[in-house]
Amino acid sequence: MKDKIIDVLKNSNKALSIYELQDKLGLHDVNEVKELSDELRKLEEDVVIYCSNKGHYMMLEDSHLRKGVLRANKKGFGFVEIENMEDDVYIAPENMNGAIHDDIVLVEITSKMNIDRLEGRILRVIKRQVERYIGEINFDKQGMGHITLDDNKVKLEIQVSKEDSLNAVDGHKVVVELVKRLNNKFKYSGKVVEIIGHKNDPGVDILSIVYKYKIHTEFPDDVKEEVSQLPMEVRDIDLIGRRDLRNMEIFTIDGDDTKDIDDAISIERMSNGHYKLGVHIADVSYYVKEGSPLDNEAMERGTSVYLVDRVIPMLPHELSNGICSLNPNVDRLAISCVMEFDHQGKQLDYEIFPSVIRSRIQMTYKKVNSILEDNIVPEGYEPYEKSLRVMAELADILRKMKVRRGYIDFEVDEAKILVDKDCKPTDIVLRERGTGEKLIEDFMIAANECVATHIYFMSLPFIYRVHEVPKEEKLRSYLNFVGTLGYQIPGDLKDTSPKTVQKIIKYLEDKPEFKILSSLLLRSMQKAVYRPENLGHYGLASQCYTHFTSPIRRYPDTTVHRLLRTYLFEKQLDMGTIRKWEQKLVYISQHSSDRERASVDCEREVEDMKMAEYMEGHIGEEFSGIISSVTSFGMFVELDNLIEGLVPLRDMKDFFHYDEEHMTLTGERSHVKYTIGEKLLVKVVRASKEDKTIDFEVVRKL
Repeated sequence: MKDKIIDVLKNSNKALSIYELQDKLGLHDVNEVKELSDELRKLEEDVVIYCSNKGHYMMLEDSHLRKGVLRANKKGFGFVEIENMEDDVYIAPENMNGAIHDDIVLVEITSKMNIDRLEGRILRVIKRQVERYIGEINFDKQGMGHITLDDNKVKLEIQVSKEDSLNAVDGHKVVVELVKRLNNKFKYSGKVVEIIGHKNDPGVDILSIVYKYKIHTEFPDDVKEEVSQLPMEVRDIDLIGRRDLRNMEIFTIDGDDTKDIDDAISIERMSNGHYKLGVHIADVSYYVKEGSPLDNEAMERGTSVYLVDRVIPMLPHELSNGICSLNPNVDRLAISCVMEFDHQGKQLDYEIFPSVIRSRIQMTYKKVNSILEDNIVPEGYEPYEKSLRVMAELADILRKMKVRRGYIDFEVDEAKILVDKDCKPTDIVLRERGTGEKLIEDFMIAANECVATHIYFMSLPFIYRVHEVPKEEKLRSYLNFVGTLGYQIPGDLKDTSPKTVQKIIKYLEDKPEFKILSSLLLRSMQKAVYRPENLGHYGLASQCYTHFTSPIRRYPDTTVHRLLRTYLFEKQLDMGTIRKWEQKLVYISQHSSDRERASVDCEREVEDMKMAEYMEGHIGEEFSGIISSVTSFGMFVELDNLIEGLVPLRDMKDFFHYDEEHMTLTGERSHVKYTIGEKLLVKVVRASKEDKTIDFEVVRKL
């Protein structure tokens, strides 16, 4: 009945009364009419359909109402994000109707604020997605605990009785669960379900953010039990069906402090002058069996999380740093992708097979860059210098080939936060990205494309890493803004191929504002996600792409390995296997994308907090920076080390007019104009680790 109702409403060009629905569905029996009435009520409650004041039904998308997620602001207003709608709906404080940050809400679109922004009011909360919150507990004289929430966008009062506090004391950071609403929409009783630690204990600040994003920090007992039964050395039985590559020159290149080593590489210059590149990836799926407690926990986590002072691994350390890690001078199981390339970077041949390898040396990017950039060979690297130079040759060829097809390099810098033993930030520097880093990136992209293309042409269920074409209006809006700075980029705006974006970057790369303009252009792109359909990878200008090279730290890669074993090594190609993976990959793709997003948000929030904590020690000091964004409430300035702070409009010594189209602030009396890309000398006037905010004031233009 439910599907029939939806089908009728979708295909109707007007709202229908219950009698019209009854007629179109051909219902005459009293029981059928009652079932119709019940289903309509359920569909209305689930916000699939809308019933007007006159009792006429229509699909929700055909009405003036929408379902979405509220993103609240600490100042009391919010925006509702609605799927398949380009613009968010602004909600004024008086129209929030008891909704809080992250609620799924029913919103009525009431009017347009301006040409680009919609305004609305929340009619009701459909679902309170978050039932647990992180905060600091303190007790009053009557023994009642009060929670100060970490997230200042959530406007809730939560009180906890002593009996429900797990014996927490003043200053403990806790996870609190809502129990029931009290005398108003924002006041709840709650109970403490976990104590994270005291707010002054080292690392508890980071743990509080980790808990917010529901990232598991401990492995369940059944996972620990399973791991205890796994072999921690490669056995003879593990070698059956594997190609023995232990006598080959294979090695790894990673960061100085890397302990979870997924990938190893090898190179051979063939007699015909071509290059034979081997990319050997840890065979995680051999140890992590499908459906086991270990596999279920890895799927739930989705990814390892890399924070300033720790890694929260997807797999227990016994695997991530031990038997699965391609450590030097020990046997390790791998899946190898060996590819032949000509001097133009064209792939001529390849093999994908299970192998056993023995890495010769664990190289570091710094020492590899010393050879390839400075011609200084560190001790112990002498036997591998020739191979590294051949690899650099091939990497250069592969990169030029990618550029020819449209590969986009946004050249966006990353910050590295250095902390002491108590997790206090001591310095913030730019993360290096030298020849060695680019070499590994180029080789991993080649292997990912090779594996994805092979399975794609077998027409089998698979998981792809996709990056869709940007929306034309987003690119048009970006180019219009760039035009306001005086830069007119020639070309067809309707052509949204990667080469178009490549041309934009090429045109802007010598402009003084390039760093900021490149970052803004990246923000106008769609986000890369996991999908069971091959939609291509726009940023890489790749027609077919997956993630195969990091199965220790990403669950989609582990899944790709499992599919390679199923399809290629074990030849399981029956319809039952195919149907199973068609269904399972839909969930794995969506869940992995969700967990990746949570991981990125967690990492970013930790960095924001540590940057603010670092600047608490530099109040009153002056720094040079560049205007990275201009808003109606001030302008953001990014320092050379990527710390970003706000120059609030309320602190500026003139009344400034905000021009949204040109993204400028202009002083009414002084006529001073500030725009994106300008260099300033600023002074730190405020910094708050708790709020994760930094405020600057302008000293002068540079």
